[in-house]
Amino acid sequence: MLNQTHFLNARLTDGRLADLTVTDGRFSAITPAANSATPPPAAIDLAGQLVLPAFVEGHIHLDTSFYGDAWRPHIPCTDGFDVRERVAFQMRNLALAAPMEERAKNQLELCIGNGSLAMRSHVMVDAEVGLKHVECILAVREKYRHMIDIQLVAFPQSGILSSPGTADLLDEALKLGCDLIGGLDPASFDRDVDGHLDVVFGLAEKRGVGVDIHLHDAGTLGLFQIEAIAARTKALGMGGKVSVSHAYALGDISAEALAKAGEMLAACGVAIMTNAPGNHAFPPVAALRQAGVTVFAGSDNIRDSWWPYGDGDMLNRANMIGYRSGFYEDWELEAAYDVVSHAGARALGLESYGISVGAKADFVALKAEHVPEAVVAVPKPRTVFRRGKEVARDGKITAARPRLTAWRLLPHLAE
Repeated sequence: MLNQTHFLNARLTDGRLADLTVTDGRFSAITPAANSATPPPAAIDLAGQLVLPAFVEGHIHLDTSFYGDAWRPHIPCTDGFDVRERVAFQMRNLALAAPMEERAKNQLELCIGNGSLAMRSHVMVDAEVGLKHVECILAVREKYRHMIDIQLVAFPQSGILSSPGTADLLDEALKLGCDLIGGLDPASFDRDVDGHLDVVFGLAEKRGVGVDIHLHDAGTLGLFQIEAIAARTKALGMGGKVSVSHAYALGDISAEALAKAGEMLAACGVAIMTNAPGNHAFPPVAALRQAGVTVFAGSDNIRDSWWPYGDGDMLNRANMIGYRSGFYEDWELEAAYDVVSHAGARALGLESYGISVGAKADFVALKAEHVPEAVVAVPKPRTVFRRGKEVARDGKITAARPRLTAWRLLPHLAE
């Protein structure tokens, strides 16, 4: 017997009102709203709410957030922004934090409640923590698989060459179930671009996985590493499977150099992730998209040792990206939305994404006339559906929660 639900009077992004039929978790029909006096059984009236495919959280750190834990005052670096010093602060704070499983659960439910049902999380692997973070987050992913799809990146937070034994640990993390191999500032952190990338792309080729590299280095140094990543992507035929996260350098070079970089990235199939951070130059979204580059977004850190901000709301992230990019016209606001939805789906290689017949029925219903208004207003009353079943409403999880071990919810997060 088919598992079927009808959603009536849904507003599509082109303004039309439609009735959506979901059969066995996928959209099986999209028809003009019938406004029938006798609605079909198992019908949900969306009353003209805008229906959007669930947002894509393209870059987050489930293992290092303190969301829902005790407040951790931010510690500034001694001199500007220093990745090594920030990593040291992080390790000190994590030693005092609530159990990782609990903190990951808090962050996951925050994101799901805001409408993200696909996610890529980077998980720390180094000589000090070994595979403990990976093992924990793999277990959390399994318990939440009925609510959200999660890709995990084995992330060498303390470098690779400068942290002996990390290369073997990264390989083990991939064998355990991580989906991608990560990297971190090959030049400034490991001080050996070729050596660092040899390990990253060597493991990607060996295990048949994608690549997502953190790159904070600015200016020509950062651009040099982006060029090296693109060259290896092309040589290995990995177009569409490689991302550079942050890529601050792209916002810190001349227009001419940016145009060449955009052409190169598009040709090689390397995607760029940005969260439009407030105190850094960031990749020019419009110019890169015009060049054909897939630009996607993520929250990155949420209330952790890197900064105290973050709300897990990718629609608000679209608003932030649009604001910082100077996007005002409707088509520009639609581009900001695309960065947290369809472009994110392309970067993560998600199949059957969107509001179309045959697509997975993962969607968000909210009060807005169209996408530009949604990006500007960031309406909060939302209902989130996973495979056509409600999982969250008004920011709260409504689906059955999995049992995790050692939960100690703070009073303001308990229901």
